Amino acid sequence: MPYRLSIRDIAFFERPVRFARPFRFGAVVINATPQAFVRVEIEVEGKGTATGAGAELLVPKWFDKRPHLAPDETVEALRRSLLIARELYLGRKGFDTAFGLHAACIGAQVEACAREDIPPLAAAYGPAEIDKAILDALLRCVGVNFFDGMAGNIAGIDARLSRDLNDDEIAGFLAGRQRLERVAIRHTVGLDDRIEGEGGVADAKETAGARYFKLKLNGDPAHDADRLIRIGEELATLPRDYRVSLDANEQYADLTALGALVERLDRDHALKPIAAKLLYLEQPMPRDVTRQSPLGALAGRNFIIDEADDGYGAFPVARALGYRGISSKSCKGIYKSIVNATRAAKWSATGEKYFITGEDLTCQAGLGVQQDLALGALIGVTHAERNGHHYVDGFAETPAGEAEAFLSAHPDLYTRDGNKIRLAIHDGDLRTGSLTAPGFATSVHPDWSTLSPLARPTTRVLQEQIV
Repeated sequence: MPYRLSIRDIAFFERPVRFARPFRFGAVVINATPQAFVRVEIEVEGKGTATGAGAELLVPKWFDKRPHLAPDETVEALRRSLLIARELYLGRKGFDTAFGLHAACIGAQVEACAREDIPPLAAAYGPAEIDKAILDALLRCVGVNFFDGMAGNIAGIDARLSRDLNDDEIAGFLAGRQRLERVAIRHTVGLDDRIEGEGGVADAKETAGARYFKLKLNGDPAHDADRLIRIGEELATLPRDYRVSLDANEQYADLTALGALVERLDRDHALKPIAAKLLYLEQPMPRDVTRQSPLGALAGRNFIIDEADDGYGAFPVARALGYRGISSKSCKGIYKSIVNATRAAKWSATGEKYFITGEDLTCQAGLGVQQDLALGALIGVTHAERNGHHYVDGFAETPAGEAEAFLSAHPDLYTRDGNKIRLAIHDGDLRTGSLTAPGFATSVHPDWSTLSPLARPTTRVLQEQIV
């Protein structure tokens, strides 16, 4: 049953996160970036007040890859997205459902961000983070866990932002969900990561028994094919079956370049260890090119969109272009993931297969990984990219007491490794049992006293606004 609530306060914090190794994807290399934290206080109609939390990395040059922007400028835009969303949410008076608040603000958020030259994908970041914290507070207030609460549509998700669906289809999809007890990890192989030998893709210590691998591409068909041959030779030595996905992060310029890669996958015997195990190819072309380029015959290889998923209408548009899937990322919005999972289930019922995947760009140990993992376990994502566990050393700069609290509350999800606490991977899987505590997939909130206030970004003004 949906509850109605009102927002009393929204506060933002951040903490630096240093990477244990460089993470190169697309045209950017990340060695460190802040993690944002959101704390909200709400009043639930007839139930009282509660506090909720959420967290996500502020990732440079993913939400907005425009070449004229420096990495720090794109992080600034995410901070602005948060602050703009805060004003919009606090400006809503009276009581509404959690989804009702989101639906009332998302359009104005995109418009306000556009006035500051912030594109829709980055604009959605602010509401996405606030929505997670609101949902956490709501679930805590009524004493319900995420999976039971969402099965009863506690947030009041409806079809007002997705007119190709109706309210009953969304509610019916949620009512039929059952928590996945285990979710397999998909191990990321970044463009600068080792391939052969110690620390390479077949090193059990490095990959933690993964059966799924996500391989980054750089947009050069010949270079990518040669690199995939090397990776395939290593993966073929594994003592277990495996599957792969490929992710270009918008680096393929057009269909011609993409077709050259697909032709190599189809015809080059040396690529068979990759091609025969390939599940899908993710976001090969720039988001603007994607919308203008029907896949045609290439669609047989199962393509999905990720960066092109910048609004509630993105999946139907991609479907018409030949795409079969779309990524779920909590940094793009939990409600949009649920709507898209409903679509995939509805469309697949007609005979053709459509699907939603779990991709991980911003999920660090603690709130970030737990809430995103729970979202995937709700909507049926059986394997999900989990790059935070090997690009970042455990809980990184998180104070020891906070990390210990997460370990104590979620012993199936974390483990002690010497003096570090890190994600616990069981035969290539993550367990979700402890995510069933009241709240949004966590029994623990950050130690707010150890966090810094969100850095105040400078407002970006379009040149034409100055004239």
